[in-house]
Amino acid sequence: MKPKFLIVFLKELREALRDRRTLALLALFTLMYPIMIGYVVNQTIKRATKPERDGVEIAVIGGAQAPTLMAQLKQRNITARELGPLDEPAITEALQARKYAVVLRLSDKFTENYAAMRPARVELWYDSADENGPRRREVESVLEAYNANVAGARLLAHGVSPATLAPVQVQRFDTATNASRSAGLIGGILGILFVPAFICGMSTAVDSTAGERERRSMEVLMAQPAKAWELVVGKWLTSGSLAIIGVTLELVLAHAILSWLPLEEIGMSWSMGWGELILICIVSVPLCLFAAGLQVALAMNAKSFKEAQSVLSFVMIVPMLPAFIVPMMELKTADWMYMVPVLSNQTLLREMSKGGDIGALPVLMTFACSALAALVAVGFASWRMKSERYVLSV
Repeated sequence: MKPKFLIVFLKELREALRDRRTLALLALFTLMYPIMIGYVVNQTIKRATKPERDGVEIAVIGGAQAPTLMAQLKQRNITARELGPLDEPAITEALQARKYAVVLRLSDKFTENYAAMRPARVELWYDSADENGPRRREVESVLEAYNANVAGARLLAHGVSPATLAPVQVQRFDTATNASRSAGLIGGILGILFVPAFICGMSTAVDSTAGERERRSMEVLMAQPAKAWELVVGKWLTSGSLAIIGVTLELVLAHAILSWLPLEEIGMSWSMGWGELILICIVSVPLCLFAAGLQVALAMNAKSFKEAQSVLSFVMIVPMLPAFIVPMMELKTADWMYMVPVLSNQTLLREMSKGGDIGALPVLMTFACSALAALVAVGFASWRMKSERYVLSV
């Protein structure tokens, strides 16, 4: 004979799968967040690689006075369009029209000052409100290199070594791996991957508690030879199962998208394997069960279906706040982060995506914190189910 809570679970699951609204929410949030992350990261890659792919086009006024500078710009795949004399309003208008990334204007006395070894002025005009920041920095790097070459040549002409201007040589060594850099970039948006844990099963949790009580079918169910905790566990497992399915499919889709994106073009990579992903999915199971238990417990205390929906819509924001606020604070990863539901899952996913060995303790803490919270929520709901005031909605 099947356990009674399993009979309730199968009955509620069958009814939930017949509800098109439940299936629509499950499909929507399973697909939406991975596609959103993939789109954002893909746009970041496109913006970062666009200067190398398409080149940089700038406007130059008086460029004939500095042929060496023009040659260096050409070597860096920067196309310089020579323009006639333009006043300041005309240059501003050209930049606002997004015709050029920047405008270089050499002063009329550039050749004279250059020959006399006086500072020769080069004006760099740009619009900081546009999206040409990487292109502008590319031009600035060429100007800096040109300035250093001219200064070195003049020092050599006077018998002075250019090394005199650089008494300290700084060498930079970046020990960060491609995976850790990608985790830093993507880590801030990984929290939304666990949002469906609180959404996919919410409709079922409300309908199987406040909805059944409003339809007066809860009284018939409680008249059956089943204990209160068996009824609650059956409803809890139904809502939790939908959340588990949604989160698992979402994580798999997000992993496939991030593995497919050309992150190596911006010096990053997604090194998480399928084994680590399966572990993340397993650790996410208690989070889904906690979300379902919390929703069942709260919906049982609402007096109507609409009230339950309204309460859950606001209360469900609270468990997700740490996952969005803590990354903005730029805190270092600490053990306490693995003891906060949602935040612990996000932190674990971010650290595992870096490719290092984090040990078993963070995994156990992430699993345990949500599991304990789920048991507390289900225990409260079971105690509430025993009350006649709940059944009579008083």
